[in-house]
Parts: sequence; structure tokens; C-alpha cells
Amino acid sequence: MDQEKITVLDFQKKKDNNQKITMLTAYDCPMAEQLDASGIDSILVGDSVGMVLLGYQSTVSVTMEDMLHHIKAVKRGTKRAFLIGDMPFMSYQISDEDAVRNAGRFVKEGGCDAVKLEGGQEVLPRIKAIINSGIPVLGHIGLTPQSVNKLGGYRVQGKDPESAKKILKDAEVLSDIGCFAIILECVPSSLAAKITKKIKIPTIGIGAGSFCDGQVLVTHDIIGYSDKSIPKFVKKYSDVSKLIKNSINNFKEDVLSGRFPGEDNSY
Repeated sequence: MDQEKITVLDFQKKKDNNQKITMLTAYDCPMAEQLDASGIDSILVGDSVGMVLLGYQSTVSVTMEDMLHHIKAVKRGTKRAFLIGDMPFMSYQISDEDAVRNAGRFVKEGGCDAVKLEGGQEVLPRIKAIINSGIPVLGHIGLTPQSVNKLGGYRVQGKDPESAKKILKDAEVLSDIGCFAIILECVPSSLAAKITKKIKIPTIGIGAGSFCDGQVLVTHDIIGYSDKSIPKFVKKYSDVSKLIKNSINNFKEDVLSGRFPGEDNSY
């Protein structure tokens, strides 16, 4: 019997019942099918697609069209998991109208269950407008990659009292305004623990320690898809890159030597 579809209500139930929430990224249909079949609670189509698959130097270059293309592919492979689309840079910052229109495209055209956007108090009007339009919002504070130029690089946030106070306030405001959950990225685990205890909605950590209500990582990082260095907070569970290289090299050698195609591969 198929498992029931995860809904926004399940996030709060898991926090209330002290059950951890699992979330991973996907950018295509086959990966979505793998994650969905594994029982992962939520799939995030992150703007990280820009760096992981599209060759961009940061997430800043990712467009709405990039995101919609990959969201539609992931939707085709998702039946049970809760599907979240990551709103790219400048798709929500300019106006409430832009924010609602673009979030609506993720839901209507892409089939998302919710959207994610970065920022705290500074994007409060945008989040309000999206939620008021009937679309669930996953907040994202701490290290916000779309603001990497403003932050001066990919660095841990909230290490000093002043910035920690702002992140805590951002979390409280996002909770009060109606976000269903918040991603805490690259903040000290002590701060993440304080936030998790203080706010009512779930926290999803990425480089924020073990006290969060759930965890999210980039799937391509945990499977070792690339030779590129990965952040400290990532746990690498396999090394797919070696398997890919070996397969390519074996194919090349078989073709050059005449071993492929063999009788089994011919009609």
C-alpha cells in the first residue's frame, strides 16, 4: 500500500512528537523517484542547481526559467514527498506582486507544495503576501547564499552576540508571521538549539548542529557526485564520482580495443 502524501501539517506534527524531519535536494526526475521511494519527508528543488548542475559560480545567476524547468522534472518523479521550490535571486525582492506571481508559478506550473525564500525581517512583506495568497512558505536564515556578496563569502553566521540576536529575532518573526518551518544554515549549534526551543515551528538545519527539528543536505554532496570539495557540515555516504569515472574509462578502453560492442550487445 502506498504511503500517504506528506503535507504541510506533517512538519508541525513531527516537531510536536519529537520526530526528526528529513529533506534532500533533487533537480531531475530520476533522483526525485529515488528520494520519494526512500521515504524522505521533503524534496527541495534548490537554487543550488546553479552550482551543482549548471556550472554557475553562485546561486545568484539562477533564473525563474532554470528553476521551473527543474521543478517540473522533479514533480514528475514525486508522489509522496512534500515538494518545495526555491525562489531564485530577484524573483521576490522587488515587490509583493512579483513575489506572489513567481511563487504562484512554482505552485501552478511546477506543482510545488510550498516555496522557500531567503531572508528575515527585511523580506517580511514579501513572505506575508505569499502566505496571504495561500502558498506555504519555508523560511531560510543564517547564511543566505543569494546574499553572499553582502555577507563577504560563505561564512558561519551568528558567531557574535549582535548577529546572533538578529538571527533569533528573524526566526521569531518568521514563526509569528506564519512560515511552516525555517531553514537555519551555517549557524552555531548553540544558537540553533536556542531558536529550536524558542519558536513553535520546526527548524531544518544545514550546518547548524544536531538540535534542529530536521536536517537538509544537497544530495549530490552526500553521494560524492563531484570531485569538488564539500562543506564541513556534509557527511559523504558514497563516492559516485569514482564509479562514473571507472565506467567511462572502461567504456573507452573497450571501444578502442574492440571488446565493445560484443555479441551480447549486437542484434
